[in-house]
Amino acid sequence: MQTLADIREILLAAGLAPRKALGQNFLIDQNLLRKLVTAADVTPGDLVLEVGPGTGALSECLLEAGARVVACELDDGLAGVLEARLPARIAEQHWPGTFTLVRGDCLGKGKSVNPTLVEALATARGGGSAGAGASPTPAFKLVANLPYGAGSPLMLALLIDHPSCSTLAVTIQREVADRLLAPPGSRDYGTLGIVAQAAAEIERVATLPPECFWPRPEVTSAMVVLRRRAQPLTSDLGGLARVCQRLFSQRRKQLGSILGRSTPLPAGVRPEQRPEELTVEQWVALAQVIAPAAGVTRNPPASDES
Repeated sequence: MQTLADIREILLAAGLAPRKALGQNFLIDQNLLRKLVTAADVTPGDLVLEVGPGTGALSECLLEAGARVVACELDDGLAGVLEARLPARIAEQHWPGTFTLVRGDCLGKGKSVNPTLVEALATARGGGSAGAGASPTPAFKLVANLPYGAGSPLMLALLIDHPSCSTLAVTIQREVADRLLAPPGSRDYGTLGIVAQAAAEIERVATLPPECFWPRPEVTSAMVVLRRRAQPLTSDLGGLARVCQRLFSQRRKQLGSILGRSTPLPAGVRPEQRPEELTVEQWVALAQVIAPAAGVTRNPPASDES
């Protein structure tokens, strides 16, 4: 496994340095790298999406576990390092896993998953093209030390548009983890948590202080695992996200004021309630009533700041 000294040496040899603008904070605690792979229950042959692999520290753990890794790296310099280093490491260590690299952003137009990445996932499993008319993306897991800017939009896109993503095991900012797990009535309760809780069972695995990373970030991080429910609370997670986005943009107002007093509401939901007071189940019921007339864009919000 890569140590901090290894990561420094790899970057130095390539003439690179961590880029704050890209949220490059490398996870250097080897026990936590193993914990993330274990939490995701990675087994030989699993198809795994990794976003922001950096120098490949987590990639190596996944490859050793026998995963078929499809990694997405935005930094061209680091992408070159990965392409030069990991095939040789696989051969040298006789790891059972395979590695495919996609250069570019993990997100495409409208905060959807980059189509090139979706195509690579299908190809890595032997599913052929993921283009129009092709079979669905094969089952896969997201296992990643996510760049901070990509966390919320990527998780929403995977939960809403890619039901074949069965598990999301990630390190993210603690405040994002708080939003994922937030109960009704709390200040962190919003679109991200409601959609995530409707789609998955969520577990906070660990809290990661800044010293677990290099360079040290200015915030505390968290490791969380989202395991998709066998039966999500709704079959229209996109509609749920759109309704949440609309109503949370006026979260201090009562539902009757936002929607109009003549709008029919599901049983148990009252017009004097505010958006933050509804349970996830009530949100699901409300979305089923008003989603067709929500009047907002199709895509989920890029973040959950409202």
